[in-house]
Amino acid sequence: MGMIVSWMLVAAAIGAFAVTALSGCFVIPALHKLHFGQTIRESGPTWHNKKQGTPTMGGLCFIFGILVACGLVYAGFYRYAQDLLGIVQVRAALLALFLAFGSGFIGFLDDYIKVVKHRNLGLLAWQKLIMQFVVTGGFLVGLHMQGLLTTIIMLPFIGAVDLGWVYYPIAFFGIIFLVNAVNLTDGLDGLCSCVTFVSMLGYLLAASMLSFYHVAVLAAATAAAAAGFLVWNFYPAKVFMGDTGSMFLGGMVTALAFIMGRPELVFFFGIVYIWDAMTVVIQRVYFKLTHGKRIFRMTPIHHAFEMRGWKEVKIDFFFSLIAIIGVVLGLMYVYMA
Repeated sequence: MGMIVSWMLVAAAIGAFAVTALSGCFVIPALHKLHFGQTIRESGPTWHNKKQGTPTMGGLCFIFGILVACGLVYAGFYRYAQDLLGIVQVRAALLALFLAFGSGFIGFLDDYIKVVKHRNLGLLAWQKLIMQFVVTGGFLVGLHMQGLLTTIIMLPFIGAVDLGWVYYPIAFFGIIFLVNAVNLTDGLDGLCSCVTFVSMLGYLLAASMLSFYHVAVLAAATAAAAAGFLVWNFYPAKVFMGDTGSMFLGGMVTALAFIMGRPELVFFFGIVYIWDAMTVVIQRVYFKLTHGKRIFRMTPIHHAFEMRGWKEVKIDFFFSLIAIIGVVLGLMYVYMA
């Protein structure tokens, strides 16, 4: 069976990479034709103005790639998948896709309003939050119905710790925060794609160690799709993933930890997203408390590195290195817990 699992992962990776990379040949010209170009916010870095009009919503490429790859793998290995995965793992994988696609749909609406309705800020904050509440609530209810929602987390040297009812609000708002954190990280050419590639490798290895084959397949497909998208998204980007793509990836990054019953893994495999988003939170709180003073030159923090003269490619590699450190620590944690 070990060989079958390996072939499933290879098939998921090759399929997702190929479909994502090839779809760019059709999606990008279509986005150009529809004039679905990125609008650069006035509050963003002024040197990004040259990117005005670059096609956005390119996340549709890897969303399609992941969906096709997972569908083909399940269909091609159907006879073995029944024994390897079981109905519970299949349903858990569908729940992960629910959170990813639900988050991606919210991002799609946000992008659509920006590029078609020409409203720079997209969805209003309360509109986005209400939709995220619905999607997140549906995901958690689904986990509960499948018996996958537990208030217990594993800690190294300590073991199982039951957080009780406190776990539920932490999980609910934590998911929303993490999805938006991934969205914030999508601020430079290739940054979110590179970091997500590394993050998904972490999930792939951790899931393999814990025999969560459904997570391993999703992680392999997502990692390969991120690599396939980099063909078009690496500096200088020919297309941006938009909120459509970044929020989809946010849903996937978050969901995989929860369907494994190990939500704490997000702190390791999502370290870059959390770091980037927390700089925004810290900056805003400090700004209000000090009536206009700032800690960072610009947030999210990747823009502060730009202001120091770092090139986008250098920032991509540096943030990817931080992600690799997080993955290594996460795998050590899984081994020890």
